[in-house]
Amino acid sequence: MRIYREKDYEAMSRRAAQVMAAEIIHRPDCVLGLATGSTPIGMYQQLIEWNKAGVLSFQQVRTVNLDEYKGLSPDHDQGYRYFMQKQLFDHVDIVPANTRVPDGLSADPAAECAQYDAYIRSLGGIDLQLLGVGHNGHIGFNEPGGVFVKPTHVVDLTERTIDANARFFATRDDVPKQAFTMGIGPIMAAKKILLIASGEEKSEAVYNTVCGPIDPHCPGSILQLHPDVVLVADEAALSKVAAAGVAV
Repeated sequence: MRIYREKDYEAMSRRAAQVMAAEIIHRPDCVLGLATGSTPIGMYQQLIEWNKAGVLSFQQVRTVNLDEYKGLSPDHDQGYRYFMQKQLFDHVDIVPANTRVPDGLSADPAAECAQYDAYIRSLGGIDLQLLGVGHNGHIGFNEPGGVFVKPTHVVDLTERTIDANARFFATRDDVPKQAFTMGIGPIMAAKKILLIASGEEKSEAVYNTVCGPIDPHCPGSILQLHPDVVLVADEAALSKVAAAGVAV
């Protein structure tokens, strides 16, 4: 695992954007696994800036997203398809048909999960998978549990995850209790993984992901087994890793 320690969120976002842009430039038709949440917004803004400046093109890029809330429509303002449109897709030259997000309204969730994994395989897998890490160590919506779940699946969100996401909804009761999430299998099959983190509140999760035992109770810890992981984080998020004596 290569670790880049950046001074703050802005520097972290720019470095992460450089890693993703390099992948696109090297392989213009690459398959990107994308993530939502507050952490990647700055990175997406930098990519938009480069696209508008004409130095980066998404015309041949294909994307698959990590997750979507079960029960939310693509145009729901807290859904992840909506997020991706507003934070990236609507502002760059990507072909809409080349973007894929799990269907939160699928009448057959099991079939939707199987079809999602089949679609990823049909693309030849993911070239670069972007990940954030939750306060409890989750990646995507793969929550802490007794096993690493390999395929895309529907997950019951933990109370801590619901609490963390409640700020985006009118009330905590409005937060969906389930979500579709890409499984550990397609994540770990990605050729390269870009993990990003910001803020002291993520420092314990980052430490457990990087330095802790490989344990499904911290899903991110499985990344220690991947051959090509780049962690880009700010000083606050890496504070516990640095305190443990790990070179960052």
